[in-house]
Amino acid sequence: MRFHTRKWVKPEDLNPNGTLFGGRLLEWIDEEAALYAIIQLENQKIVTKYMSEIDFKASAKQGDIVEIGIEVVKFGNASLVLSSEVRNKMTRETIITISNIVMVNLGEDGRTKPHGKTRIEYVADRLK
Repeated sequence: MRFHTRKWVKPEDLNPNGTLFGGRLLEWIDEEAALYAIIQLENQKIVTKYMSEIDFKASAKQGDIVEIGIEVVKFGNASLVLSSEVRNKMTRETIITISNIVMVNLGEDGRTKPHGKTRIEYVADRLK
């Protein structure tokens, strides 16, 4: 799993229990998945269609740094299926795992559009 983004847990990210609010974490994951899909599919018109079971394993508190990992599960015709793991850099615990996040590629008309991609591309691949 490649970990692309780190977030610092601030007071506004906490729930009444004083730990990282699950909704805030899901927001961060959704944004990271969207950014990853936009870059891979080379299209800014991407939407989240589905997230599989979300498994909270641990938490984080104010001042902790969490890192968000994204990995490609598969390329569909008009979709990209990702998995995610978030871990706490301070405690080294996994906070959450999500097995499947389905991101869908859209055309100018807002409808599903085939993307033509079949594998992960890196910047070096695109410069050849």
